[in-house]
Amino acid sequence: MGLIVGVGCLALMMVAATLKPSPDGLATHTQLGLQRCAFLQNTGFPCPSCGMTTSFSWFARGNFVASAYIQPMGAMLALICCCCVWGGFYIALTGRPIHRLLRRVPSRYTVWPLISLAVAAWGWKIFLHLSGHDGW
Repeated sequence: MGLIVGVGCLALMMVAATLKPSPDGLATHTQLGLQRCAFLQNTGFPCPSCGMTTSFSWFARGNFVASAYIQPMGAMLALICCCCVWGGFYIALTGRPIHRLLRRVPSRYTVWPLISLAVAAWGWKIFLHLSGHDGW
């Protein structure tokens, strides 16, 4: 199972590296054949996941500042994805569980900060879009 997680996350980061980040901070996912964000088109506000693909693409290229600027939650998820590559391959190669390391961190230090970051990142994305500063 660790090998599947490691390879899956590695493949995700490799796809992100092949995409050209959209200069306006949105719609990088359209290079994958996906439609533009219907939420954005209907409301004029970006959805919570707007900019995630662009953020992943910048992260995969090593531009961590652009990744965090475009979509802070996307940068955090890309970092977690990279950690899962390492963790998945660690489990696959050693057969040792990694959960013993994660168990030492109380959930109040992981779950609530991630939820808070997701809400704050959405607010940041809305601010960037409405102020005309979206993009890198």
